[in-house]
Amino acid sequence: MLLSFSHALTAFQLPSNHAWPSRPGPPTAHPAANQSQSHSLSLMINSKYKELEKSVRVEEIDGMKVVKNLSKKMEEMFRKKKEAIRVQISLVEAAEEAHLQHEENPELQYEYFNAVLINEVDEEGNNVELGGEFVLEPNEHFNNLSVNLSLSVVQVPTNMYNKDPAIVNGVYWSEALNKVFVDNFEKDPSLIWQYFGSAKGFFRQYPGVKWHPDEHGVIAFDCRNRKWYIQAATSPKDVVILVDVSGSMKGLRLTIARQTVSSILDTLGDDDFFNIIAYNQEIHYVEPCLNGTLVRADRNNKAHFREHLDKLFAKGIGLLGDALTEAFTILSDFNQTGHGSVCSQAIMLVTDGATQMYDDVFAKFNWPDRKVRIFPYLIGRESAFADNMKWMACANKGYFSQISTLADVQENVMRYLHVMSRPKVIDHEHDTVWTEAYMDSTGSIIGPSLMTTVAMPVFSTKNETVSLCGILLGVVGTDIPLQELMKIIPKHLLGIHGYAFAITNNGYILTHPDLRPLYQKGQKRRKPNYSSVDLSEVEWEDKDDFLRNAMVNRKTGTFSMEVKKTVDKGKRLLKMHNDYYYTEVKGTPFSVGVALSRGHGKFFFRGNVSVEAGKCHSTLVIHSPTPFILHSLNKLPVRDRELIQEVLFDAVVTAPLEAYWTGLALNKSENSDKGVEIAYLGTRTGLSRTNLFVVQEDLSNQDFLTAEDKEGVFNADHFPLWYKRAAEQVPGTFVYSIPFGGNENKSVVLASTAIHSVFLKSTIAVGIQMNLNFFQRKFWTASRQCAALDGKCTISCDNEDIKCYLIDNNGFILVTEDYSQTGEFFGEVEAAVMTKLLLIGSFKSRTHTAMAYTHWSQQLNRLISLYLSVCLSVCLSVCLSVLRSFVIQQIPSSNLFMVVVDNKCDCSSTLPVWFISISILNPSEHNESLKCDRLKFQKDRKRPESCHPFHPEENAMECGGAAGLSAPLTGALLSLLATLFTR
Repeated sequence: MLLSFSHALTAFQLPSNHAWPSRPGPPTAHPAANQSQSHSLSLMINSKYKELEKSVRVEEIDGMKVVKNLSKKMEEMFRKKKEAIRVQISLVEAAEEAHLQHEENPELQYEYFNAVLINEVDEEGNNVELGGEFVLEPNEHFNNLSVNLSLSVVQVPTNMYNKDPAIVNGVYWSEALNKVFVDNFEKDPSLIWQYFGSAKGFFRQYPGVKWHPDEHGVIAFDCRNRKWYIQAATSPKDVVILVDVSGSMKGLRLTIARQTVSSILDTLGDDDFFNIIAYNQEIHYVEPCLNGTLVRADRNNKAHFREHLDKLFAKGIGLLGDALTEAFTILSDFNQTGHGSVCSQAIMLVTDGATQMYDDVFAKFNWPDRKVRIFPYLIGRESAFADNMKWMACANKGYFSQISTLADVQENVMRYLHVMSRPKVIDHEHDTVWTEAYMDSTGSIIGPSLMTTVAMPVFSTKNETVSLCGILLGVVGTDIPLQELMKIIPKHLLGIHGYAFAITNNGYILTHPDLRPLYQKGQKRRKPNYSSVDLSEVEWEDKDDFLRNAMVNRKTGTFSMEVKKTVDKGKRLLKMHNDYYYTEVKGTPFSVGVALSRGHGKFFFRGNVSVEAGKCHSTLVIHSPTPFILHSLNKLPVRDRELIQEVLFDAVVTAPLEAYWTGLALNKSENSDKGVEIAYLGTRTGLSRTNLFVVQEDLSNQDFLTAEDKEGVFNADHFPLWYKRAAEQVPGTFVYSIPFGGNENKSVVLASTAIHSVFLKSTIAVGIQMNLNFFQRKFWTASRQCAALDGKCTISCDNEDIKCYLIDNNGFILVTEDYSQTGEFFGEVEAAVMTKLLLIGSFKSRTHTAMAYTHWSQQLNRLISLYLSVCLSVCLSVCLSVLRSFVIQQIPSSNLFMVVVDNKCDCSSTLPVWFISISILNPSEHNESLKCDRLKFQKDRKRPESCHPFHPEENAMECGGAAGLSAPLTGALLSLLATLFTR
């Protein structure tokens, strides 16, 4: 039956075959096979190539040249945004000058535009305080968000008082930034957001926009916790957090301590390293597997430690001296490894008291250089031990804070940043910092977009700085949408599977086609670790991290490896060999790379045809680099001329197709049941042609090849899936699939194939959309034609003892008797059979990508039909004594397999073979031992070049209430400091 089915299926395919080249196969009596009717499209196109051969040259793409040119363009783009060296410096200078001219006034009353309260009214219809009428108008550049291009707004965290004198004074003098914001935007209209994050906690943002609290009436945003603020305000640091868990810390004190530690973690960035130690009479590492070391303060690690904080409980007595000794030892040992920040160091002490000053510990480990700062946080209202803890801070260039309630936590934790920033302030170093990619809900593109921020610190230039106290006023920043990077990538040079990508100094992805920050469902839901995806997680075949480490270390070079690329929302797999080219982006912490796939990314046509010759069809749409109509080509910029010539060449070569399709459409007998709905063609240059064989209203899938079909059409960023899969096929073989997506997509079958030119360097893909019912009817008709061939077939798919399936090479069902199973993964329907197919190697399971795929494509060059007949003892305990058989055969010249399964044995109890689509997540997240290994493993990273750990003349008496020390302790501290300074 199967052999006859294969033969019959050839006939059922042929009506669609007119939309593409003739393929090898047995002759049939089907009228569509009449050779006088059908001139091979493949021969037609290749003859056109031959005709134009003298005007064509084939060029090999120089990957290194491409990546270096891209690096220069990125460097130039970032340099302009560092209008951030002009934009930012003007902001920095304006802010510092405004603060210098301002005299602090604790009685100052000033009405400002609060971002939450603007345009709010009370019950009587009057503007609320700090609100007022604020003009907002939709602006396309800001995603049609309603903004005010003349004024900025001020956001104050919910846990802070809007009219606190420190905030009111800061808001007042920072009003001077409004003019600079407006001037910057007028000079560079591509700018998105500009802002000033104050060390006092308020956030001034331009253009002005209304902020909305969450469902609890809270806005948790605090600019001082943002990475751009932390990186700009302080130097990289190694931190050990000591948490007292002695018996006196029970109840509310331990709750406040947990929140304090969590807030400290909020202030650590990707260039910082940390560990947390709980102590009583013993030393307890919060994460036991990280005994004696530090880990990078990335989002994953901080979240991991937060989970362990909830497991802390208080008992026993607290031996602080042992805990301090352990902390100093860790910092010293880790610093010598060279793996940490190799810059600032600090110990955060969270406790309800200290019975002594532990000067012996400090003398042994920290004096006289005092390179490790001590930041004690006294938990509770009692102040019996406050003097001792203040003395520790002052004697070790730190800062003392007392935290009595949960509401006090945030502000008291933030104070340590002022101290850590002092050396930078005293040195007056306005270091420029760049962040990794992060999501922003606004921008010039539709929907949430990825951004990077360039930021610089703002310092006080008043006498405080001259007297070496060093005061950080805040940080200014501006956002750069990564879509700006996408625009300068020469996609037309990279080929079908080629792509460009960039990473940070920590190895995190700045841009990469496999960085998908949002979940597929609920487009506003962000994946928890989207901003710290390492390059090794997407280029995972590079087991030794050669590519990643070379780029992190800002080298220039090449690398090659075999890769498996997921497509179609992670449900299908393509195997290819990639060549990588990489180099640094000067003036930034970024490196950029280009991947070219062998076979499709190494060569390019340079066709020399005139614009007039290219006007072969007035409605021909070209999608590279951006959509335009052919008759307007002569109006495009000169810089696009080369690409235009390439597209025009493809237009001339494929021009005969219009008449070919028109002839088929006029021949009503060829498609009388309207099963074939659309024919389409695409070329590597981004040119596409389509032809409807039914009226628009009769299309089964109305969105296909329209603007709503984001996956199915060409655009500047990617080739559609049907083109990519066809390009990987041997010419003359077909790829069939049911699109993944909504229920409507299950009503069609897509089929495509490739036409390789006579030069064997360029690919044209053609395809059709068929109605699924039409496709399935043809299948069932063909499957019943056994007897017509040899008279020996006594069974068909109508027999109740068997089940027939038509599946593709990725294991998805195209045809089955149960229509609801269409599009499902075969392993979830026939678990026992799929299990055996995996065992015998017909299908393979890839655990890293959590998907299955067949090895049939490796055999396509030989076009050998796969025919297996296997007796299968399956069904676990239910069918152990029963032999169940199945047969699988490949449909010739396709990616389809017919599977016939013995239906006598009920194997419904067999566990399904589940299909899980790929996602960029940590594969070890549910395995504790692997998670520990991941925490311990330190990947290569490039430390920031700027480091300001301490200043020899820093005023250490600004340490959080030193003036309140008792007379004996003040005398002891002054004596100690005098001794240290004379050494």
